[in-house]
Amino acid sequence: MRGIQLQLSQTQKVRLQKALEQLESLSSKVNSDASVTIADSIPVNHEDGVLKGHGTTDLNGEVVATLCGVVERVNKLVYVRSLRSRYKPEVGDIVIGRVVEVAQKRWRLDINYSQNAYLMLSAMNMPDGVQRRRTALDELNMRCIFEEMDVICAEVRGFQHDGLHLQARSQKYGKLSTGQLLTVPPYLVKRQKQHFHHLEQYGIDLIIGCNGFIWVGEHVEARDDMVEDQVNQTDPQVLIPNKDSVSFEEQEKNYTALETRKYICRAANAVRVLSSLGFIITLEIIKGVFELSLSSNLDIHDMLGSEFCVLVAEKEAERRSSNKKKR
Repeated sequence: MRGIQLQLSQTQKVRLQKALEQLESLSSKVNSDASVTIADSIPVNHEDGVLKGHGTTDLNGEVVATLCGVVERVNKLVYVRSLRSRYKPEVGDIVIGRVVEVAQKRWRLDINYSQNAYLMLSAMNMPDGVQRRRTALDELNMRCIFEEMDVICAEVRGFQHDGLHLQARSQKYGKLSTGQLLTVPPYLVKRQKQHFHHLEQYGIDLIIGCNGFIWVGEHVEARDDMVEDQVNQTDPQVLIPNKDSVSFEEQEKNYTALETRKYICRAANAVRVLSSLGFIITLEIIKGVFELSLSSNLDIHDMLGSEFCVLVAEKEAERRSSNKKKR
């Protein structure tokens, strides 16, 4: 059950075990030939000059798996893709990170990787929207754009000599506010065409980061309002006002309705349940758990209870079974 700490009754244990066995049987039929465990022999044609890749070794003239996973073949290369692994960045990945340091002309971010990533001042759109060279004043005002502990959405630009670099050259990237940041195992998030989702019916945004960070927050239109208009000032002697001194009108503008906050918490709990059960996290499955909690008239805090987790596993087994019959 991948670390679920729930007080299950005997009936709930039987129901959950039955649902997980059904899910395992459905998945094993799909990947029965490709799945291997440690010390399993991988059938290959040695006459083709096979290249042994990651997760394989040569033992007594046979190619043997050293990992539990799925066998992948690329031309002559044979390797094993692990089912559970840490996040490995690829160019173009949508990631969510938290600022840990404001350095010279760059921000250092924690993106759930073995090392921190860098977002250069020159690799993002300025709040005024003008394409121009970055000046010394821009560098002085970096902390007014992003500061420590801010949550940022960006895209993987690539590896350079000093580490992993990100870029945020689009209005859909930038600072995230008014929401919850969730952390799930990265192997539960699959790369898809779309990682930005707007649940229009509930007025919330869902960003599923490839690095295992998921953001659930209030819907905002795509715009760059990360800093105040003071950044447009050209006089270096003009001081930026204190960000803590917010007027009543600005507080009222940034207020999130109670109903929206409830939807944010409900969607966040849906992600937590799926992560605890070890299910692949996609928009379709999250919406299914979300609507299941609404149809069951469950309170938000009751979604993390044992009965609802068992119910989610049963519904997921039914959904996959029905999808297979349609095929």
